[in-house]
Amino acid sequence: MERFMRRKGTGAAENTVRAPRSMRTGTAVGISVAVLTVTNLANNRWLPSYGMLTAVVVSALLLAAHRRAGGTWADAGLDPATLGRGVRWAAVLIGSVGVGCAAAALLPATRGLFADERYSGLTGGQVALRVLVMVPVGTVLLEEVAFRGVLYGLVRRVRGAVWATAVSSVLFGLWHVLPSLPLASVKPALTPLFGRSALGAMAAVVGAVLFTGAAGVLFCELRRRSGSLLAPMGLHWAINAFGYLVGHLLG
Repeated sequence: MERFMRRKGTGAAENTVRAPRSMRTGTAVGISVAVLTVTNLANNRWLPSYGMLTAVVVSALLLAAHRRAGGTWADAGLDPATLGRGVRWAAVLIGSVGVGCAAAALLPATRGLFADERYSGLTGGQVALRVLVMVPVGTVLLEEVAFRGVLYGLVRRVRGAVWATAVSSVLFGLWHVLPSLPLASVKPALTPLFGRSALGAMAAVVGAVLFTGAAGVLFCELRRRSGSLLAPMGLHWAINAFGYLVGHLLG
């Protein structure tokens, strides 16, 4: 962790006055990873029904650690000066995903990708709750603040954007190990590929980790180019929300 003590320039973020530093950057990264590990277990094993409350509390804790390590709001992608640009990026990304999902839903070859036994029996109200509350708060807020905000910002400040993207994306992929365990059995489109065996389930998890890790790279690049956490937040929400909505409409 000592290598995180070496500071490097980070572009526009250097022009923002930093918070008083009372924690080493490496320590803040270690604490953030530890908190996220416990959070992952809580959300998927111990207290899944408290996911939204956990997301809000953990997001606040991570931002507090980020600030104690001297991080700025710009480092975390939350600079008010980039808010407008982030909104514009998010709007374009959400619209693009919506059009793409609509097209995929109309094509017989891709329509089956939206089928998922985990929400095939949900009512319209339950889908609305997930799309408007649970996805943006319980999923997008926590994951974007954690991986593209705090961890990306901390590592980028001392090691640059490439390291920040690598660390954030690898951890983001690993974050999806537990929720991916039933993937092969609940996604009908994947069952013929992976089967229902333990080996198939393991292969599905590995595939999910690689896929989400690659998605993390894309989210980090959106964060870098836009200068705002709102850009990856918009794309992240759209992918999850339209997945629920289209899956429900086709179910």
